This record gives sequence, C-alpha cells and structure tokens, in this order.
Amino acid sequence: MDWLRLPRLGRDTAWLYSSAAIIALAGFIKLRQGVVDYAYAETHCYQSVRTNSLAEPYVNCFSVSPAGRFSKVFTARPDSELARNAKLGFAMPGLWDGHGHLLQYGEFLNSVDLFGSTSMDDVRSRVRSYLDRNPGAGSKEEWLRGVGWDQMALGKMPAASDLAADKELKDLYVMLDRVDVHCIWVSQAVLDLLPESIPDIPGGEIIRDPGMGVFCDNAMDMVMALWPKPDSKKKQRFLKSAMGKLNEVGLVGMHDAGVVPDNLNLYKELAGGDDWTLRVYAMVECYERNTFCPDEVELYTSSDGFLSIHSVKLFADGALGSWGSALIDPYTDRPDTSGSLLVNASELVYDTIAWANEGFQVNIHAIGDLANRYAVDAIVSALRLLCPDEPLSVCQSYHRFRIEHSQIIHPDDQARMHAAGIIPSIQPTHATSDMAYAEKRLGKERTATEAYRMRSLLDINPVLGSDFPVEPPNPFQGIYAAVTRRSPHTGRGIDDAPDGWHKEEALDLDQAIRGFTEGPAYGGFTKGKTGVIRPGAYADWIVLDAPLEEIDVEELRSLNVRQTWVGGKMVYARD
Repeated sequence: MDWLRLPRLGRDTAWLYSSAAIIALAGFIKLRQGVVDYAYAETHCYQSVRTNSLAEPYVNCFSVSPAGRFSKVFTARPDSELARNAKLGFAMPGLWDGHGHLLQYGEFLNSVDLFGSTSMDDVRSRVRSYLDRNPGAGSKEEWLRGVGWDQMALGKMPAASDLAADKELKDLYVMLDRVDVHCIWVSQAVLDLLPESIPDIPGGEIIRDPGMGVFCDNAMDMVMALWPKPDSKKKQRFLKSAMGKLNEVGLVGMHDAGVVPDNLNLYKELAGGDDWTLRVYAMVECYERNTFCPDEVELYTSSDGFLSIHSVKLFADGALGSWGSALIDPYTDRPDTSGSLLVNASELVYDTIAWANEGFQVNIHAIGDLANRYAVDAIVSALRLLCPDEPLSVCQSYHRFRIEHSQIIHPDDQARMHAAGIIPSIQPTHATSDMAYAEKRLGKERTATEAYRMRSLLDINPVLGSDFPVEPPNPFQGIYAAVTRRSPHTGRGIDDAPDGWHKEEALDLDQAIRGFTEGPAYGGFTKGKTGVIRPGAYADWIVLDAPLEEIDVEELRSLNVRQTWVGGKMVYARD
C-alpha cells in the first residue's frame, strides 16, 4: 500500500499541492459559473441577426448570460417554437463611436445650439431664447455657454461687440465655441477679466480684427482658466443626458477623446451604476495639454468592461476651418499662414515615447499634413525604441498607436502609415461638412492627393466616429457619409451636386458598418468582445426595423433605432 502514501511535505511538494488546489478551485468556480450562466441565460430571437462573424454572418437567436455576455449564438429551425415566437426587428452588434467627447456633448445638450446659424441676428436670437429658458445663465459664477458658430456661415469673424449689440446680452458672461471647438467667442464681460494688453500666444491665435473676442487653440487657455467649471453634480447630469442621447441613436460605446484626471476619477465612481449606460474607452488628457503626467492617472479597466483607461491624447495642431491645422505649405486662401503647431516636433516625440513606456496607447490629434508628418515621426520613434528587434508593423500590432482625424496626409506619410500599420481614426462627416471650403483652403492638387482618405486606408484598420459634439453623433449619418460622400443633412455633394465628393474614397456598406464596430474594437483593444455577436462577447446589440443591407441608402439619413441593449439590458426603446 506504499503507493497510496503521500510524499512527505517539503517546500516543493507543498507548493505543488497548493497550486493543484488553486487550479482545482478555479476549475470548480468556472464550472459553477458556466452552470449558472446556462441555467439563467435569456434567449432572444429576432427575424434576423447580423453577427459580424465571417464564419456565421447571420443567425436568428442568441442567449445572454447573467454576467451580460453572449453565451450562445445559433440559428433556430423555422418550425421551432423559438423561431415562431421571434421578436419583430432585425438585430446587429451595437455601434461604437471611435472619437467623441462625452462630457462636452452633455454640456452641449444643456447649452445654446448654434449649429446652422447663418447670421449675427440668428446667433443673438438663439442666445436670448436660451436665456429665457435659463434665467440664471450669464452670471460671473455661471457663464452662458454655446457651441456651433462658423465664421464662414456668419459672413465674418465675430467679436465681443457683436454680442454687445443686443442690450439683453451686453453685460453677460458669454463663451461660445466655434463649430470645431478650436476657437471660442466671448463677451466683453469676459474680456474685461483679462489683462488689458494680451501678447500673441505660441500655437494659438488671438483674433484682433474686426475686434477682440475670439481666441483659438492655445490662446483659449487663458480664457478657459477663468471659466467657472461645473461641479460634480452638474457633470453627472451632463453624462446622464449624453449617454441617453447616444443610446437613442444606437451607440453602445465610444472612445472619449481627451479626459482630464479629475473627470476620469468621476468616471470611475459612476461606471457600472444604473445611469452609466455606455461603454467608454477614455483617453487621458493632462491638465496641461501635451505633457507627461503619469502620477495623476493609472491604467484601469473595470471588471464589467464599462470603463477602460488605456490611452492618452496628444495634440499636434488645430482645425482646418479656422486655419489652425498645421500645413507643410501655406494655405491656398491665406498664403500668409501655414497654420499652428500646438507642440514642437521634439516635444511630441518625447511625450509619445514617455507615455508608451508607461504602457499607454498614444493617440495624436493631427489634421494638417505637417501635423500628420510629425505624428508619424513620433509614433515611429516610439515603436523603434519599444521593439528594437522587431518590424515596425509587428510592434504596432501590440501597441496600436493612432492618429486622430488623419485628415490631410502627404502621400509620403500615407506610405509610412501603411508600412507601420499606424491606425487612422476618421470621422466621415468631417469630409462632408468640410467639402464646402476644403479646396479653398488646400487647393485642388493637395485636396485630391492628401485630404479625407478612407478607402485607401482600409488596410490599416481605420476607426470611424463623429467627433461629437462637433458633428451629430448619429452613426447612421456617419455610415451614409462614408458610403455616399454626400452630406447626411442635405443628401447632396459639394455645391448641391447630386454626386458625392471624391467618391473614389467612399466605402461600401459592409466596410462602413465594420468601421463603427470592428474598427473601434481593434483600436480600443476589445477585439472579440465588442462590435460582434459571438459567445463570450459583451451582450451589446441594437434592433432595427429592417436590415441595413436591404434599405435604400437615403434612409440611413433619418433611420431610427427600435431598441438599444448594453450588457444584456435594454437602455433605449423607441415609443
């Protein structure tokens, strides 16, 4: 019977028994969880289910575990009870916005909407209407905020005097963001808080003609420092209203492009609560832009997948509409300027390498071709240091560095992005919104060879989004813009033409859908967990009246979602 005796316990054998016990316990817990998931899973069947899986692209049923994940995806026989009792509607993976601004969108929903304003009288009328509904706004403690003005539509660059022309507004504290949120227009009361003499700011512009009142890019900082920030309670209200609206248009998740440490801490407190109905992949933005602040943040992913902090946002330049994007050659319609770099090239390289060494994905805002060149330089430098013995593309597959907007890219730098696999984060509606003036800014040749690429970047896993609140967050409008290269607001191309703008860069429908599902999944390290209906993935889906593949493309412009589900729970239902 010696073979029944256990060996005498020593250090090695004790470790062996402990390890075996832990493995056995883990196996038991996993088995028990599996039994619970099976016993309490809920099965949902629809007329059809698009899965995004190449192996089984369409089914009609799936089961959801109590943990909020898909546990089974299958096709029920037509004569089965499940198929006969299938719910009306067509399900597909929930959509993601690969670049938006969550708190800012919530604030926009609670401020003056200036999008589409066409005159100074129109702006003043909208501000007065908001003031009638919110009589406390405009005080020194609570400035009146708004977003959406565009000097191209107004006919001139605004000034503080344009607000003072209305006696109801002239003494109020007002701050209105330009359509691209790269400039702010303030009232005289705000100007009076600033020094009498204000010098030019590197990486920014203070508009002095036709009068003071507009500050762009880095010049905005001096005003933002004076703005009374919303408190935690107000921010929670902004987040709740933003998430509700995003769920309404079929979004189950988003990449939040720039969140300061205090707001990240608020996210951590709220994520997973009843009012947190959206998955958020947050990019760190230091209190001082384009700096290295590792002591203020940490890598974080919640156990339920509702919040991930794994990336950082850097800024290379401003925006095209305000002549702030940094170009290699001067603007065609303003040969006196090539735009503004918000950070010099060497500092961008340093910040990229420093954050990468801390384990963060680095995402660089770059619109102009000079900014994109410097972004590629910085990312390639980081990749060479991170993986000295591996090809750039292999190293990039681990780190997945991104260029946010990737809007105007010199052909030489497009080739470098392809070679290294640098991910472009693209907003299709930016192309259709900017088409009215892009060629004026860039000229015909630069527009045709560099600007608003989509199809030609398909091989490097583009992430699609909207940049809300700069553009509406509706992903179906983004899909429409990607497929047709026409404005989702008018259904027309440039100068009201029926054809799309630079249709050679259009995507097909399947590519566009995957850009709002698989693209953000790959670019946010959730591949296989989001943007797909398969066992083990988060149970996030939407229900439509008809499959996207069967509707007329023009219907995308006004498509309404029937239901939105996140983590197996319904977060929106159309009345």
